[in-house]
Amino acid sequence: MKTLLAASLCSTLLLGSLAAAPDRPLRVSDDGRTLVEADGRPFFYQGDTAWELFHASTREDAVLYLRDRAAKGFTVIQTVALGEIDGLNRPNPYGFRPLVDNDPTRPAVKDGPDNDYWDHVDFVITEAEKLGLRIGFLPTWGDKWQLRWGLGPVVFNKENARTYGEWIGRRYKDRAVIWIMGGDRNPETPGEIDLLNAMSEGVRAGDGGRNLMTFHPMGGTGSSDFPQINHWVEFHARQNGHTPEYKEFGKTLDDYNRKPVKPVIDIEPIYEDHPISFKPDELGHSVTADVRRPLYWNLFNGAAGNTYGHHSIWQWYDIGRDPINRPLMTWRQAIHQPGSAQMQHGRWLLLSRDFLNRVPAPELVLADEVTTSVPGTGRYRFSGLRDSDRSWAMIYVPTGRSFTVDTSQVTGDVLRAWWFNPRDGSAALIGEFVRQPKMRFGTPTPGEALDWVLVIDDASKGYPAPGTRL
Repeated sequence: MKTLLAASLCSTLLLGSLAAAPDRPLRVSDDGRTLVEADGRPFFYQGDTAWELFHASTREDAVLYLRDRAAKGFTVIQTVALGEIDGLNRPNPYGFRPLVDNDPTRPAVKDGPDNDYWDHVDFVITEAEKLGLRIGFLPTWGDKWQLRWGLGPVVFNKENARTYGEWIGRRYKDRAVIWIMGGDRNPETPGEIDLLNAMSEGVRAGDGGRNLMTFHPMGGTGSSDFPQINHWVEFHARQNGHTPEYKEFGKTLDDYNRKPVKPVIDIEPIYEDHPISFKPDELGHSVTADVRRPLYWNLFNGAAGNTYGHHSIWQWYDIGRDPINRPLMTWRQAIHQPGSAQMQHGRWLLLSRDFLNRVPAPELVLADEVTTSVPGTGRYRFSGLRDSDRSWAMIYVPTGRSFTVDTSQVTGDVLRAWWFNPRDGSAALIGEFVRQPKMRFGTPTPGEALDWVLVIDDASKGYPAPGTRL
């Protein structure tokens, strides 16, 4: 076994100052709104939540899952090194545990390949990289540093958190990872703030500032709620929570409007087939439409991407594993649920226009006399998005209703309008129209709980059909 040397508390790398970091594969765009590749192309964060992937998967199962997600357009897989479901004491399928005597300064690493827990983590990351996927990498779940609930045990303090952070940062600094600190717990004391800052400082010292970093908060909150850690949070992450109502997802727009400007991504919205608001006896389980609406609400409120999750996949539920909160199927069955395939349609829709210049525009939707109908509320809230040049606009329409658009906000004497179908990614041309200050539209499926996106272009720009993969 290899024992870590105690890490120095002095670091030559200042948190929040990453200008000297060489060859960052991803960075924040110059305007602070988007994640971009090293060459400036937009990086669309299309995440999937597989928290137990490192801990519970076999190699064969990991490959099956990762290939499915890559084929469906995902770009980030979120998972945890020290897992939530007894991740320290329950060994992985090969009999390995991550730490010696649950000591974060002593990762259980053996010389040679394929003979310890971290070799399996390496394998999963390598397979993801082959498929063009990045790992949203949580060094630990939150119950290892703050036992408000969960199995624990609490093993971290300020000192060993930094040591472990430096080790894991160094080990994975050259891999396709995005650091996600925290692990579904919010810091509630000065000591917990210090611990989080120490671990993030350790990761930064280990990886030299190469990879992006954010924080995974609890439901209904975001990283922006904790200014004491925002010096190392490079993009704001939200957990808008396991509710199908718009109210929580409106907080994405609040973060978009926050100063200083940072990209914002909801890294844990409602999962497919999840007990709604954790109340299955009262509200039942979510369906595909419940995960599709938050995708567009978040994107049209300025998010730089979005995350999908399935209730069976996050916990890697299978026959023989203890079910958590009533999963409806195994993870193998869950990878075929329709929501996962439909997430990519939002990505291709936005990338078929100028993603770097998008601006939330709720004012595009003019209120009807009954405002609870349009712009709506609850599960049926309309949202608007446009580019900064006003050459295109989009309206997310969550249900079959007629509505009025302030088309004075779009340039061009002639407008071209389309209906985009979020369920299959298809686009149908409505027609071209002489621009009026206000124009009324009605969905192809009136009176049904089927969502649509209205796309309005300045016809002179010659934009392709919405959703075209450029």
